[in-house]
Parts: sequence; structure tokens; C-alpha cells
Amino acid sequence: MEVPSLQGIKIESGLLTMEKRARVGERKQSLRIGIPGEISNEERRVSISPSGVGTLVANGHEVAVERGAGNGANFADSEYSEAGAEILDSVSELYARSNLIVKVGPPNRDELGYLQEKQVLVSALHLGETSPDFLQRLMDLGVTGIGFEFIRDPDGSLPIVRMMHEIMGSMAVQIAARYLESDEGGRGTMLGGISGVPPSNVVILGAGVVGEWAARTAIGFGANVVVLDSDLSALRSLEHYLDRRVTTAMATDQYIRNAVVSADVIIGAMMSAGNRSPILVTEEMVGSMKSGSVIVDAVIDQGGCIETSRPTTHSHPVFRMHDVIHYCVPNMPSNAARTSTYALSNVLVPYLLDIGEVASINEALWRNPALRSGTYVYRRHLTKKSLATMFGMPHRDIELLIASGI
Repeated sequence: MEVPSLQGIKIESGLLTMEKRARVGERKQSLRIGIPGEISNEERRVSISPSGVGTLVANGHEVAVERGAGNGANFADSEYSEAGAEILDSVSELYARSNLIVKVGPPNRDELGYLQEKQVLVSALHLGETSPDFLQRLMDLGVTGIGFEFIRDPDGSLPIVRMMHEIMGSMAVQIAARYLESDEGGRGTMLGGISGVPPSNVVILGAGVVGEWAARTAIGFGANVVVLDSDLSALRSLEHYLDRRVTTAMATDQYIRNAVVSADVIIGAMMSAGNRSPILVTEEMVGSMKSGSVIVDAVIDQGGCIETSRPTTHSHPVFRMHDVIHYCVPNMPSNAARTSTYALSNVLVPYLLDIGEVASINEALWRNPALRSGTYVYRRHLTKKSLATMFGMPHRDIELLIASGI
């Protein structure tokens, strides 16, 4: 999943009316779920794994999968058919026969033409690529759009975003280890060293979820790990979680400069919710790094936190500047497509089951605050104030829309 950018997004809160609909007995709808293949941004993931499809089918739902949708994640069509899915050659037929579409990335221009009136669309929104025209098209069709990056559990966490950030942090260190090797033009060093040879120095900028999982992985390799952040409480929490196996420091100019000079690897993991990632490492600092050292800017989708970073692709993932290898691929989890698909499926399938447990999507949104928080268009209305502000569009409160029966 291109890991979602949170630019322009703020935590939104609302009040439900005190009145609740009377429950007169359990009602259930049989969903017709369509899982198309992904065709943009070198996306290899698929939204639901075969085991997830099996769970949906076992609960009475119909699932159609586009032929070859799982190829990038090494899931064969036969695995999906054995789990109970129907394999369709035509993506237009898949959309036409489904009342709920679940995919990784948002529909592109061609796929928008396949959407049907009043369908439910569950996918990432990718704010950096979203346009008013895209949102208007969904509203014109009466589509209910639920975005991965908005789904918020009652404890305030963003489960899908967190899952992808865990993968990004772990992958960043794996990638850095590979590019340190001589065959890739690196310094020819191991992260962990061996007896009599000291380990590499890994500097992680940011103590959030990406930084935490980068630190965990680097410790597992045996590296010497330094984590910098401007939030002292985040550093304190990280030291506690990792049993003080990392060195932490405030992200001041002096500490950053000292860490960069000695670094074999820098992992960019500093995020600022609702804003561009802050630039912590200047080009001058990069110029002071060792020849053949590695930068992995894991937050390039939010602009990156190293001044010399610029977006790269899976097909051309690195470039050199000041003789430092830069890896800046925005959609990192796509390169661990199978793991990422299982992670997505683990989170998404329970939400889909919740939708199927009631008679309609508006009933599901009424009962499930996480799904409601993830909804950005509903019944021809934009329902995210943050999106309305970003694009200068009107919006309606979703709780009031559901309560009024609009």
C-alpha cells in the first residue's frame, strides 16, 4: 500500500444523538464483494488474502476476484477459487456484479468508470493524488467511500496505518543492510559486525511507529542504534519498550550533526501528523557522511526528512548523492506484498463482516464508530471536514446524515 500520507488530516470528533434505533432482531445482508487487481504505482499487494476470502465465504458472502489479482503477492487464482471465490476475467463484470469493492489503492480514472450507483468502496484514499473531481464522481454515484487512512479504533489508533508503518520500519533496515553490501556499491559492511569487528551505526530519525520498528529490526541485526526525536516522551517510551537497548537523543542540530557524521545508515522516520515531514538532515550534513553509507527515507510520501531525498520507484529504487546511497520509494510495503496482504486482510475482514452483520451500510456505520470515522463520502455528500477544507468543498456531518435517514 502506498503508505498513506496524512497531510491535511486532523482528528475529527463528533457527537452522536442520544436516541438510538431500536433493535427488533438480528438482521444480516449477504454481501457481493469484488476484489479487483491493482494496476497503478507498481502495486503488488491485493486487498484480501485467500484465507480472508474463505472467512467471508464461510459467513455467507459472495466474493469475486479478478483473474491474476494475487499474482504480485504470489497468491494463485486456484487458492482463491479453493477458498470459495469466483474468478472473473472481466474487471468491468466484477464491478457490475458487486455491491462492495475492496482494493488497496483508490480507483484510477479508468476504474472510476466501472463504479456503480450506491456501491461501497473500501480502499486507501492517497491524499497526495486525490482531487475534487475524484470526490465529486463518487458523490454523483452515491458511493459510500471508506478510506484506510481514516479508520480509527475507539482507542484512537489507526489500525491499518499502524500496520503498514510497522512493515515500513522493518523493511527500511532490511533494505539498508542490502545496500551496505559491496555488490550494491555500499561500504561493504554488515549491520551487526562479527567477533572482533564492531557493528554498524544506525541512526533513526523519529521515535514513532516507523522508528520503533526500524529500531527493533536494527537491534535484531546487532547494530548500534541511535534514535533522535524532538518529543522527549516518545524517546522515553521507546527506551522502555526496547529495554534501553537503544541510545536516544533530542533531535537538536548538534546531536543530529554528531550522529550523521558517524552513521553507516540513516533511517528517515520523522512524521508530523497533518503536515509535511520536517527536514532534519541538510544537504551539508549528507555531504559529511561516509562514502558508501545508506539513507532510507521511509517517510518520503510525506516529503521526507532528509534534504537530499527525492521519490524513487521499485524499478529504480536508489540514487547516489555525495557518494551516499539514497533509497526513497514511497510505496515500500508493496515490495513485501505477501506479508502486507496478510496484514491488510487481518484488519479489513472483521470490518467487512461487521458490515454484513446488519441490514444496510448506514446501519453498519451507525453501529461501528471505526467505519464511520473512515467514511469520507456518503449518500452524495462529502463527510470529512479535513477534505472539505483542503479542497474548498462543502461537507455534511455523517452522524447527522445517518440519524436523519438522508
